[in-house]
Amino acid sequence: MELFASIRRNSLGLGIFAVLTAGLIAITHQLTDHTIKDNILSAQISAFNEILPANLYDNDLTKDIALLPVDPLLGSQESIKIHIARKNGDVTGIIFETIAPRGYNGNLNMLVAIDKNGVVTGSRVISHKETPGLGDKVDLKKSKWILSFANKSLANPPLKSWSVKKDGGSFDQFTGATITPRAVVRAVKNTLIYFEQNKDALLAR
Repeated sequence: MELFASIRRNSLGLGIFAVLTAGLIAITHQLTDHTIKDNILSAQISAFNEILPANLYDNDLTKDIALLPVDPLLGSQESIKIHIARKNGDVTGIIFETIAPRGYNGNLNMLVAIDKNGVVTGSRVISHKETPGLGDKVDLKKSKWILSFANKSLANPPLKSWSVKKDGGSFDQFTGATITPRAVVRAVKNTLIYFEQNKDALLAR
């Protein structure tokens, strides 16, 4: 009897320990997941503030979003997300989560902000797999090259000059790396073209 009682006590203790451990793991997971989401949101807001002037909007860009139908100009085979900037209720700009296909090591994920007049206010490469020291110079942490798109439009430079200098265009390429900057220039240009082709619908949102 004493042996059975001991077994029961041990079993009960193990059961309580298992429940407490499971609960602790669940709480830790929730807290970690919450922290990760907060960090992602914080990084997203920071990126938005870098590429779109604060005086252009008074809404929450992380919540004022829409999905665009698949279009080759946006570089993705899936719908892409846009963030709509508004001031006093009027649309003042669009941030596109666009794709730059055919980088040296695959696609590059980008943010391209365009104001209501069709002028790029800023752009960033937010993820890529480019070669360190070469193609990764599209990343602002590595070089300021990506800043060259600010204040550019389809009229500045002319559309025919929207390519890297090696191809006769206006934009610099990197020494030993032309494919990646070529892909990014093409992606920003195509995003501008998409904006112009769909301007009325985008600004009416």
